[in-house]
Amino acid sequence: MENEEKKTPRPKNIAERVRELLFDAVIAEGCYLWDVEYVREGADWILRLLIDSNEGVTLDDCERVSRAVDPLLDEADPIEGSYSLEVTSPGVERQLVRPEHFEACIGEAVEVRLYAPLEGQNTKTLTGTLAAYADGRVTLTLPDGAPCEIPKGAWAKVSTVCDWS
Repeated sequence: MENEEKKTPRPKNIAERVRELLFDAVIAEGCYLWDVEYVREGADWILRLLIDSNEGVTLDDCERVSRAVDPLLDEADPIEGSYSLEVTSPGVERQLVRPEHFEACIGEAVEVRLYAPLEGQNTKTLTGTLAAYADGRVTLTLPDGAPCEIPKGAWAKVSTVCDWS
């Protein structure tokens, strides 16, 4: 008999499964689920729910959502092994990952980190106003007013930026 190793599900797959499991429960608590992360930090695994609402997120919101989803996670048991549950806000400067994130942030200032500089650019970081998003392609209006289309696969990370002045 061959020795079969048990494959551990990839963190992204776990995050998607948890997102599907908890989406409605978070909405029932008056928030929406911005994102789910399942990440290793040091020796520990963290299941992080990033929640938001039109009024912003308070500590009470985080606690209420945590209490609502905890029994659902216990019952469904979607993660083998131990982990810590963390419920938090995505913050003012939030990472845009899902298509709905980009659509919600059109017109906002963003920073795009590229894998390599685009033709005609000498930097791997671009900032501007998010003008459009379609099929993974990000279109920025640069500070000089010029449009800049960034193809899918060219950008590593897109985040909103806040003018703190």
